[in-house]
Amino acid sequence: MSNPNLKIKEAIKAKGLTVEAVAKQIGVLPSAISQSINGNPTVERLQQIADVLEIPVYRLFDTGENTSLSCPKCGARLKLVEE
Repeated sequence: MSNPNLKIKEAIKAKGLTVEAVAKQIGVLPSAISQSINGNPTVERLQQIADVLEIPVYRLFDTGENTSLSCPKCGARLKLVEE
């Protein structure tokens, strides 16, 4: 199931890269990145993608504000803070 809050593909495109280029830099097959784009990626995979794109992980999500998310289980608002 696709997560509508994930904006991985858009972030990759905004950096002028392709899924294949990001996969190569991480050392995985493009299908692994596609699974992250279309599914429920691990925190580790999100961090790897963000590192390649040189952006904070929260930029891979679209929350309207780009500063908070909702817990998918309880709906509580989670505030992301960049240190």
